[in-house]
Formats: sequence, structure tokens, C-alpha cells
Amino acid sequence: MRLGIKALLALVVTVAAVAAITQWRAGVQETRAETRFPPEGDLLTVDGVTVHAVVMGSGPDLVLIHGASGNSRDMTFSLAPRLAERYRVIMFDRPGLGYTERLNSTGASLNQQATLLARAAGQLGADKPIVMGHSYGGAVALAWAIAHPENIAALVAVSAPSNPWTTPLDPLYRVTSSWWGKLFVVPLLTAFVSEDRIEEAIESVFPPQTPPKGYEDHIGALLTLRRVSMRANADQRANLLDEIERQLPDYANITAPTEIVHGTADTTVGLSIHSEKLVHQIDGAVLTRLDGIGHMPHHAAEDDVVAAIDRAAARAGLR
Repeated sequence: MRLGIKALLALVVTVAAVAAITQWRAGVQETRAETRFPPEGDLLTVDGVTVHAVVMGSGPDLVLIHGASGNSRDMTFSLAPRLAERYRVIMFDRPGLGYTERLNSTGASLNQQATLLARAAGQLGADKPIVMGHSYGGAVALAWAIAHPENIAALVAVSAPSNPWTTPLDPLYRVTSSWWGKLFVVPLLTAFVSEDRIEEAIESVFPPQTPPKGYEDHIGALLTLRRVSMRANADQRANLLDEIERQLPDYANITAPTEIVHGTADTTVGLSIHSEKLVHQIDGAVLTRLDGIGHMPHHAAEDDVVAAIDRAAARAGLR
């Protein structure tokens, strides 16, 4: 009996020690990430929430919204500096990612994110911007056009999930969005995921293309590995399908000029499941199919994305 108690106590002490080491190392990794990739812009307070905004250029207002597992650096790598030659480009970190505060502990909805970003844009004087969103950010842009039609001049959806799908949620998100995954697995990932694994994850989003030179050093993927960001990102991904199903009937009410851009080789957000349906669900929408391009056209086919934004601006009477 005494041996059993001693064994149990030893197990408890070991588990507690491992947990403490994990939390300590996770904190060290988070500090390292924030030191290496500090905010590129300013921190606003919008409805009591801290929002990170990067602004560059002059001209018609243009908001760029990043996708899942990312931050505004995805846009500042190449696309935004190029667009800033003739637009006032505004980029936000979505809630829980980058340096924007998490809205709640259950995953900010598409509508909540769109509302926060629309108000942040208004605070910067962009009351009616063109709104471009990539991937998950495209779903947020759709929600913006639905919920705030008076605060959007034109919509550009790039590789955006827009219609229901049948494939199951990725196992990583199933785990990290669960209560036990948030409690135990997320700190382990924050503490011990290697740089090589991060590089592999980045490269896995680009096929059949590869990341442009310097992208991995710029994007700040370590920021997404912070505990708060991993939990926020997992909740948002876990909730996405239900939210898409809820907003689907409202596409018919979108009145903003809409340009849709999607690669034919996108295996992350399938063209036929999403954009080929969306183009018929929004009155006057125009779909540009990019032959052989995967999930990251704003890097792999930047000219085509810029052209779509220019067309949207022209249709809105801004060019």
C-alpha cells in the first residue's frame, strides 16, 4: 500500500514538473516570437479591444484581411507595398492573431470579426473601403459585405471558403479546439514545435507553388504558435463550417461590386466547392480562375490579384 502511495505521489510530482517546464518553455518561446516579430503598425482601441493596424500608401482606402494561422505580415510581404503606390492600404491582425486581442474564449465569429474590423477601419477614417480577404479572411470579408453594406465600396474574395463542404475538420484543429487540447496539447506545441516543422507547415499551404524567397523569414509564424493565438485560431476553424452555413442565404443581399479570384489547383479551399458557386450567389460577381495556381494567389499570381482589386475599385467608381 505504501509503495502504491509513493508511486502515485511520484507520478503526480513528475506530471507537475513536466507541466511547469512546458509552461515555462512556452512563455520563453512566446517572448522570443514577439521580440523577433514586433508589431509593424499601431495598436488601436476599438470598443475596448486592442487591434493591430498597419497603414501604408495613399489613395482609395483598401483593407486587406489575412487567412487562418496568419497575421498582417502575410500582406505586408509584397502585396501591400505594391498596392500602396496608388491605394491607402490598411491591414489588420484578426482577433486572437498577431497583435489583435482575442474577443472571447469560444472563437470570434465571422460577423464579430467583420464588425470589429469595420469599426477599426472607420476609426482610421476608412468609412467605405474596398475589402479584400484571403482564405478565412475572405469569409470575414463576405460577412463584412453582408453585415455592413454601408461600410464597403467593393469586395474582393481570394481563395475564400464560402459554401458548405463535407470533409472533416483537420485532426490538429479537432484536438486544439477541445477543452483538453487547449489545456494540455497547445502548451506542448507552443513549447516544443521545431523551426523545421514550422517551415514544413508554411510550405504545405503553397503547392503546387513554393513560398517566395524571404517569405518564411517575414511572416512571423512563431506568433501563431503562441498559446492564445493557437486557441483562437483553432476555435475559429472549428466553428467555420457552421458559420458559413448560416451566412450562405445572405449572399444574395450583397450589393458591393464583387471580384472573386481562385486558383484551379487549390486543394485547401476547392474552386468547385466554393467560388464556382459563389459567383452565382452574388449578383454581378465576376470570377477569375487562375490556371495551375494553388491556395496563395496573392503571392503566386500577385499580378492577377492586383488586377482584380483594380477592377473592383473601377466598378466602385474609385479609379
